[in-house]
Amino acid sequence: MSRLAEHTTTTAGDALADVDVALLPTGSVEQHGPALPLGTDFMAAQAVAGELADRDDVAVLPTIPVGVSEHHRQFDGTLWTDPTTFENYVSDIVSSIASHGVRKVVIVNGHGGNDGALRRVARRVRRAEVAYAVPWNWWSGIDDVLEDEFGMGITHADEIETSMLLEVAEELVREAALEAAEAGANDVWGEDVHGANIGFDTADFSESGVVGHPTRGSREAGERLLTSSSDELAALVQWLAERDIADLWPQEHR
Repeated sequence: MSRLAEHTTTTAGDALADVDVALLPTGSVEQHGPALPLGTDFMAAQAVAGELADRDDVAVLPTIPVGVSEHHRQFDGTLWTDPTTFENYVSDIVSSIASHGVRKVVIVNGHGGNDGALRRVARRVRRAEVAYAVPWNWWSGIDDVLEDEFGMGITHADEIETSMLLEVAEELVREAALEAAEAGANDVWGEDVHGANIGFDTADFSESGVVGHPTRGSREAGERLLTSSSDELAALVQWLAERDIADLWPQEHR
C-alpha cells in the first residue's frame, strides 16, 4: 500500500484491508561524528523499510526519528527521549495500527540504544494480545555480508554506517571530514577496566564521537548492505504474514 502517511483516510481504508504486516522505522537523531548526519540511524532504517513500500501486503508507517540517545548528549545536535517515554510512544503507535486491523508489525530499527525499550514494547503488546511486534535491527541477519565486506560487526559512525549512508543519502555525507572523524575515533565501543565497562557516555572514550574506521566505507558496500538487509526484512515479513495471529500469542493463552 506504499506509505501510510501518503494516503487519505478514504484510500487507507481500502488499502489496509490487504495489508498483512506494518513496518515502523525507528532510529535516532544523535551525533555521528563530523562526517555523517545526525539522522543517520533513522535514515538507514527508513531506507530499508522503504525498499518494501511497493508491496500491497505491507504498510510503511511514518518514521519515529528520536530515540534513546542520552549517552551522546555532550555532542551538539543530539536529541533524546527517556526510555519509558519512547517505549510508551512506540507502543501507542503499534496499538493504533492494530486497531485498524494490522496486528503484525516489524519495528525496523536503526539505533542500538533503542533495543531495550523495543523489546519491552514487543512483550507488552503481545501479552495484552493487541499486536505481535518484532523489533528488528537493519543489520540483523547479514553477518556474512558484514564479515565479507568489513570483517567486523557494526559499531558507531563506522565504515558500515558510512557505507550505508553513502548509498541512501550520499549528499549528506561530508566525505572531506571522514579522516578527521577517524582520527578522533576509538577502536571499540566503551572503555573496560578489569572487566567493567566504564564508558557510560560516548564522550568518555571517543573524541570525535566515532567508533571504527569510517574512511573504509564505500558506496559499493552500502549498496550491498541495503540489498541484503531489505532481503532479510522481506523474508521476515513473509514469515509473519504466513502465521496465524492466534499462534503468536503467549504460550499460556493458547
